[in-house]
Amino acid sequence: MTAENTRRLILIRHGKSEWSDVDDHERPLAAKGRKDAPAAGKWLAATGITPGTALCSTALRCRETWKLAAAELPQRPPTRFEDRLYDASLGELTALLNETSDEVTDLVVVSHNPGLHALADALAGDGEDGPLAQMRRGGFPSASVAVLTFDGPWKSLENGSGHLTHFWSPTA
Repeated sequence: MTAENTRRLILIRHGKSEWSDVDDHERPLAAKGRKDAPAAGKWLAATGITPGTALCSTALRCRETWKLAAAELPQRPPTRFEDRLYDASLGELTALLNETSDEVTDLVVVSHNPGLHALADALAGDGEDGPLAQMRRGGFPSASVAVLTFDGPWKSLENGSGHLTHFWSPTA
């Protein structure tokens, strides 16, 4: 990968949410989610990963997760709240990422499972070592973070085109 063409995709699953009588889209974070979301942001800051742009699901639990995680970063990136991230499939997530401007080199996406786990797994392709093995063993728990790199424009992002460089989970 050449530095000028390398893209970094940071996937954050929303923190643990409360199960209540409200509409699924409006479920807030539970106490555990309010604790784990800032920890995800601290982990990103400690690793030196600083996203330049953020896409966040419009679901309340995602917005709350991002607010708490972003508060721990040295600088909060511009954020776009995206309806299409809510309940998005692997194909829908990939199509949305393919729309990203090539001016963006480091993108964070705050969204939901099972889509995020499927996306990280599909982009990372084959292999069973390191972060990929950790993610495949433990799944993609609430407030987890996967960091993938790939070479080329966003429109070329497809299954197997990335490399999972980091995986962090509050349960690890």
